[in-house]
Amino acid sequence: MEEIRRYSRHLIMPEVGLQGQEKLKDARILCIGTGGLGSPLALYLAAAGVGTLGLVDFDEVDESNLHRQIIHGTSDVGKRKVISAQETLAEINPHVNVVLHEERLTSANALRILDGYDIIADGTDNFPTRYLVNDACVMLGKPNAYGSIFRFEGQATVFCHPEGPCYRCLYPEPPPPGLVPSCAEGGVLGILPGLVGLVQATEAIKLALGIGEPLVGRLLLYDALAMGFREMKVRRDPKCPMCGENRTVTELIDYEQFCGIPDFEEQQRLDAEFEIEPRALHGKLGNGDSVFLLDVRNPDEYAICHLPGSELIPLPRLLEGLHQLDSAREMVVYCHSGLRSAQAVNFLRGVGFSKVKNLRGGVDAWATDVDSSMPRY
Repeated sequence: MEEIRRYSRHLIMPEVGLQGQEKLKDARILCIGTGGLGSPLALYLAAAGVGTLGLVDFDEVDESNLHRQIIHGTSDVGKRKVISAQETLAEINPHVNVVLHEERLTSANALRILDGYDIIADGTDNFPTRYLVNDACVMLGKPNAYGSIFRFEGQATVFCHPEGPCYRCLYPEPPPPGLVPSCAEGGVLGILPGLVGLVQATEAIKLALGIGEPLVGRLLLYDALAMGFREMKVRRDPKCPMCGENRTVTELIDYEQFCGIPDFEEQQRLDAEFEIEPRALHGKLGNGDSVFLLDVRNPDEYAICHLPGSELIPLPRLLEGLHQLDSAREMVVYCHSGLRSAQAVNFLRGVGFSKVKNLRGGVDAWATDVDSSMPRY
């Protein structure tokens, strides 16, 4: 009786009705990620009455998550994300069976985890996991309600449906490592994942009910700045190595290697002699050593926090800013976490700068190891 009242607005819709609501109660949907996209996904799927909702995540709630990951609150900071999400969902709808998968999704466990669900909703934010989810969905015959976001733009579609393409049909090869910044590096409008995640949730519910026209073979593109939507046709590629006529991918692979990440990280790795710890740099500056501090982040990051006396030359403009640098002077380069500055150090070493070092861990490590008053982001 309580559930009849709870879902009454569904029950009076001819497209849903009692039979449709029973379909939702029988549905098993897996949300991969409980972050920006996973938050609205899980919240609305639970509210709609999806009977079994799986959550995959291994991360903890951080303050920087809260402006977009609305399933978590301030009191959840430091808590495991799946636990925080489960507690919120229990308040939304206690009739939903929330199944936790508190582990990193890998080639070793993906088929086992995904096999227990009817529909997959991919809310991940990195290319290796997207290819992994795609390939597992094709192998298991599971539709994938897909979404992605960056800064002010988002996209959504349904991959791996019997009548449509898979992720590899649209993106046969991953982009070169480091070319596409993560949300942590490039930022994201906090509201954006709410809209894209709701599109994913809508598609998942339509698939569970078997109604409407799903986003199969159609990529929905959203521009928040222009408040505009576009649609792009995506066709199945007969030569796709995953879902094509002569499939060549027959098992889950090493997706980090496929995306070139280990090679990229190896290329960016610096010998110890070309890195300096925050405390060691602090000591040198305290002793009055003449050290040129080069910040290679973007201007908005610099405005949040920076080391006193540092010079800002964003990494994309480093080549044109070489004339501002003195190769004879000791130099320490830094960014947010040490990755972009490592790229800068490798470049500078390659053009003749021998007295240059990378600040290990960037300003984030400086804030934790040296100056706790420095804002972290």
